[in-house]
Amino acid sequence: MTPALSPLLVVTDRTGSTRPLVERVVASLSGGARWIWFRDRDLDTAARRSLAEAVMRAVRMAGARLVVGGDVMLARAVGADGVHLGGHATFEDITTARRDLPPGCLIGVSAHSPDDVARAEQAGVDYATLSPIFATPSKPGYGPALGPDALRSRRDLRIPVFALGGITSENLHSCRDAGFAGIVVMGGVMRADDPSAAVRAYLKAWDGRG
Repeated sequence: MTPALSPLLVVTDRTGSTRPLVERVVASLSGGARWIWFRDRDLDTAARRSLAEAVMRAVRMAGARLVVGGDVMLARAVGADGVHLGGHATFEDITTARRDLPPGCLIGVSAHSPDDVARAEQAGVDYATLSPIFATPSKPGYGPALGPDALRSRRDLRIPVFALGGITSENLHSCRDAGFAGIVVMGGVMRADDPSAAVRAYLKAWDGRG
């Protein structure tokens, strides 16, 4: 049985901070992050693999999970815990990922409507992210913000769904109360002066202690 997923998924981003990415990931892990999504897809193949391996070492030392964005072969090569596929992933893409990854690996997908989530569930993914929940500069091409109540229209969903887009420690309560399994954060952690403190604040707020 796959262990329960953390309610906080931290997405990597090399930009927006002078601190090296691995240093930011280590700080996030020290703050309690236990699930990292390695993105940084603009790198060439060799550079991305080298960075993924470094991030993977940090994640493993913390006993956390790593999923790789959009590259099944890279996920397999670095021994990641799964892959996160883009919003245009087809049934065949998901089936191929399941075939090519070791048993027990996670397969997630980016969704931009509750119906997208339902289709991904039918294709056999383990979880989905839904975005944009709130307005955010990093998701300008996906239409208006869906709002935290977007998930209420599909009460039949059985896979965990994570809210993505403009999530802060102040507004995440509405996502939790609407039925999301957790939240996805990039800039709020990666660009924070203190990623460790930022992670602690998100987790504290999710637990209702913020």
